[in-house]
Amino acid sequence: MSTPTPPSRPPVLRVRGLTVSFPGASAAAASGVDLEVRPGELHALLGESGSGKTVTARAVMGVVDPAATVAATELRLSGDDLLTMSSEQRRAVRGERMSMVLQDALSSLNPVLSVGDQLGEVMRLHRGWSRRRATGRAAELLDLVGIREPRRRLQDYPHQFSGGMRQRILIAMAVSLEPELLIADEPTTALDVTVQAQILRLLHGLRREFDMGVLLITHDIGVVTEVADHVTVMRHGLVVESGAADQVLVSPRAPYSQELLGSVPLPQPPRVLTGARGRAPDVVLTATGVSRRFKDVQAVDGVDLELRHGETLGVVGESGSGKSTLARVIVGLESVDEGTVRYRGADVTRRRRGRRPGAQRGVQMVFQDPYSSLDPRMRVRDVVAEPMVTAGVGTKASRRARVAELLELVGLPADVVDRYPHQFSGGQRQRIGIARSLALDPQVLVCDEPVSALDVTIQTQVTDLLVDLQDRLGVAILFISHDLSVVRNLAHRVLVMHRGTVVETGSTAQVFEAPREEYTRRLLASIPPATRAERGKLVAGSAPV
Repeated sequence: MSTPTPPSRPPVLRVRGLTVSFPGASAAAASGVDLEVRPGELHALLGESGSGKTVTARAVMGVVDPAATVAATELRLSGDDLLTMSSEQRRAVRGERMSMVLQDALSSLNPVLSVGDQLGEVMRLHRGWSRRRATGRAAELLDLVGIREPRRRLQDYPHQFSGGMRQRILIAMAVSLEPELLIADEPTTALDVTVQAQILRLLHGLRREFDMGVLLITHDIGVVTEVADHVTVMRHGLVVESGAADQVLVSPRAPYSQELLGSVPLPQPPRVLTGARGRAPDVVLTATGVSRRFKDVQAVDGVDLELRHGETLGVVGESGSGKSTLARVIVGLESVDEGTVRYRGADVTRRRRGRRPGAQRGVQMVFQDPYSSLDPRMRVRDVVAEPMVTAGVGTKASRRARVAELLELVGLPADVVDRYPHQFSGGQRQRIGIARSLALDPQVLVCDEPVSALDVTIQTQVTDLLVDLQDRLGVAILFISHDLSVVRNLAHRVLVMHRGTVVETGSTAQVFEAPREEYTRRLLASIPPATRAERGKLVAGSAPV
């Protein structure tokens, strides 16, 4: 559990009446926000997408969009007035006294610089250290955040690290100058449950070691219940509730807080696949002995799977287990070194002139990030129609009618066709991505982490949509996720991967309630328990970072 902070200690961050507005917007992105963070305290800023969490944090850091108007009654860092500081003074404060960890570690790190150079740059710029001294400190920081062989790994580039390791590197960079305040913006959203627990333990240990205040921005209620001392709930740019974590999470007063906490998915009865007249549905996709290697890494090693009409097969495992590589092999985005993929009995493994025969239309993919997977320059009508245009299907008029039909199918009004992706919320963008994937009437949808970037209420809407589409269309779904709670409620069967191999497979009930393998049991043990008291044990436990 988190360490209680004496209330008499002055806050490291004090915000009063913070308002952030953008030109042309009908309402302020943040309005009248009050919050405090004390030394050694973890203050969670909780709310759905668009609630104003991130814009509040960026205004505190002084890195909000230049077009925005920022006003506050009070904005102080350890008593120093940030509002009266010049631009040069604010830049000096960033990194030295307060720093920020962003959500997407891969895009936050420079792909052409080694990790050692990027870590050392902070010390060289802010402290004027020599390259040798900065490199030594960089190795210490990598060791501090739990990366093995730190001196050797300093020479590596961001793409050579897993997602969890990249997030550790960002945290190492953020704490390199031992700031008074660390702002962590959704630092565990894209991480699997075991790595998420490790990152939370790391933040827990670092704030105690440096007596550092942490402002944690998240939409993940499980994360909040594990580590927070204080919780502020935001909606539509307003603070709707703020108080001690035990009070807000156990007995929330605001109706919205109650609604948000009530949206956490609870285990449902396992889904059972039934066919006509009691017979098993037809098999639509198989993989036999599929292997894929990248230089020294065996990403997928001899994987077998079978997917039936109308079935959802959940694929789970830690980062680097081979889940996404398997998905890309099945849809033809990666070649196969060994083994066979069959769609409706036909071998679709080998490429012909860059295409896989018979599979490109019948097997479609729903991508993880609804922001980057849609072309920002294309209107919705063109995004959804693109697969039909590429495949040469239909006339312009028939494609227009099909787009309207697909949008209605995924719960979007037909009049959105002229809008661009940036004009939609994350959940709406994912619906557009699903509509696009259905354009060619596929029999198989491969969903690679389709809800990991969405808040909990939108996650439920998207997974409910997938179940509804499956019931109506009979489509088979290969659902890849690190969120075991989502997989438990969605999948008929589960396949567990570890280091490129399948270590266990079976019905959802069997895998979750009576796992046979030790790795599966360890994976399931990392799912956040139901109560705050139990969740605290995960972070405060003696398991190594």
